[in-house]
Amino acid sequence: MLALNHYNCSASPLLPRFSNDSAGKVEARVAVEVLSQQGNLTSPLQPTTSGVIVVILSMTLGIISNIVALFILANAYSLQRRRTKATFLLFATSLVVTDFIGHVIPGALVLRLYLSGGVHPENFNSSDRMCQFLGGSMVFFGLCPLFMGSAMAAERCLGVTKPLLHSSLVTKTRTKICLSAIWLAALCVAMLPCFQLGSYAYQDPGTWCFIKVLSDTQEVDVAFVALFSSLGLTSLAVALVCNTISGLTLVLARLRRKPGSHHSAKSHDIEMVVQLVGIMVTSCICWSPLLIFGLMSVIRSYTGTIAEDLSSYKTLMVMGVRLATWNQILDPWVYILLRRTVLRKIYLIAKCQAGLRGNIMVRWEPTSFPSTEKNQVKQV
Repeated sequence: MLALNHYNCSASPLLPRFSNDSAGKVEARVAVEVLSQQGNLTSPLQPTTSGVIVVILSMTLGIISNIVALFILANAYSLQRRRTKATFLLFATSLVVTDFIGHVIPGALVLRLYLSGGVHPENFNSSDRMCQFLGGSMVFFGLCPLFMGSAMAAERCLGVTKPLLHSSLVTKTRTKICLSAIWLAALCVAMLPCFQLGSYAYQDPGTWCFIKVLSDTQEVDVAFVALFSSLGLTSLAVALVCNTISGLTLVLARLRRKPGSHHSAKSHDIEMVVQLVGIMVTSCICWSPLLIFGLMSVIRSYTGTIAEDLSSYKTLMVMGVRLATWNQILDPWVYILLRRTVLRKIYLIAKCQAGLRGNIMVRWEPTSFPSTEKNQVKQV
């Protein structure tokens, strides 16, 4: 009894004062419910040291990859004499520069949030200037590579299928105008929340910002996410169609080519289409999950059916944004590894390995060993 009285006197104000009457039992139950609700509010994972290390390593890898790709593209652009190849390299260089800036700026802001411990879950729906800038950067640097990938695929499709029309329409000046239009369009979409057409909010675990998709969503939020996802998925679809047409055209031209003829221009086209296919595959793998998960989340949040699966959708959004971040790391390696010189070396190595295996098989073929009867005849 003395111990119980001492416990009651020194207990926290949040804990109940136990008594024998029914009112004391009601107080106890209310206090337990309050404590359980507070525990649920603090249940989301907080940023950890391992998360900081992962952010630093990914930023370092992305910076190194983009710098190496920029050096290779700048060297190729200075040595290139063909106008079609120069146009492609101008697109590619702009894409790598955009990926580089889009990797450094959001990455630095995310690292800052990690080092500061992140935003408390109670403030996830709030949006300060930093969140506005980070969310706008995510949208802008997400749409730009997708738009550029589809524009590059369309340019190559025109160059492969209609070379004369391509030579008359596509120039460096028009290419620069097209790039400016792409950056301007992505900027306009990213700035829609400034005109109350959508909103940005902190996302779990409080270290990054994106379009509000999980709670307190309005009609403008649904429209904003639908616009972002539809633009991204449409860009991927355009790139898929154009690259498919270009690839089939080059394959048919290869099959129709005479045995003794040689077309150096076709080898350049093949190299560019192979690189575009690599960009398209990388973008599809890295960006499709975030585009689809974001649209699914905002629809379920708006209709009020996300409550039972809220933790699952939070996990899906985190996975989606991590995959999207890897797009800016993998894009430069498309130009580093899928160059004609590298592909030729890989082809020669594979051919040599196939030749060695063929020689080994020939040595063990029955026809390679003369029969004993033939040896006897030769000896006679």
